[in-house]
Amino acid sequence: MTKLVKNLLLVTGMSGAGKSVALSCLEDLGYYCIDNMPVVLLKHITSLTSENNSNYNNIENYAVVVDSRSQDFGSLLDVIAELKESKQLDLKILFLDANDDVLVKRYKETRRVHPLTKQGSILEAIHLEREVLAKLRENSDFIIDTSYISANKLKTEILSRFTTQLNIFDINIMSFGFKHGAPIDCDFVFDVRFLPNPFYEPELRDKTGLDRIVYDYVIDRDDTTQFLNKFVELLDIVIPRFGNIAKKQILIGIGCSGGQHRSVAVAEALYKQLKDKYRCYVWHRDIEEKGND
Repeated sequence: MTKLVKNLLLVTGMSGAGKSVALSCLEDLGYYCIDNMPVVLLKHITSLTSENNSNYNNIENYAVVVDSRSQDFGSLLDVIAELKESKQLDLKILFLDANDDVLVKRYKETRRVHPLTKQGSILEAIHLEREVLAKLRENSDFIIDTSYISANKLKTEILSRFTTQLNIFDINIMSFGFKHGAPIDCDFVFDVRFLPNPFYEPELRDKTGLDRIVYDYVIDRDDTTQFLNKFVELLDIVIPRFGNIAKKQILIGIGCSGGQHRSVAVAEALYKQLKDKYRCYVWHRDIEEKGND
């Protein structure tokens, strides 16, 4: 007995029209993505959700690219019909297209070889591909013409059409100590060394910001409250606008001297304020390191 697959999005279309961009965006949205899947294997995709395959039991959304690279592409429409008749999944087809001039230009810029090019020109290969894909295009649920849109605009289009969760934005919060090196991959870095240091309180020195007594010492003061409120206000402004560039996650670094007290407490407090609005994760890079905070 197999578990129902809620969504299977078949991504196809013209070579050079942006399938790789679309697939990477769908992966960011939580889809389990498979590129260049042979048609003969597509009909067996529901077996991935078999009760015996515990690694796949919780997967609800699949995105599979099947295009003219497949050697048995001619049977794809029959396989699609079989999958729809089985009623084991909700199958939709996304077709990415672009006009011939744009596709030729893209191939010349990237110097890649069109999958249907043998001895003819790129344009001849594009014409052949259009013939091969014509019926599939007619049966598609979604068609996106990428001729005159940027990769970021395509990502935005994919996000608007295929997001399966509300407020799907990842906020990763990391505490750290400047004495162990500032992180280089953060979108925002904030220095909380302006707050009183628990290290200089004998009863707090050997504890961390995860201990209630240290947490309260750092958080229960006006400076910390103002900082957290202003930072949350900033995020509420910028996060909706990140959607304009198809950005769906940020990494926030909260730093103090050693990474055990102030930065840990502030990172935990920030997580508490954001976790009900966004998907949030928090971890403490240097909490196990020894030394001054």
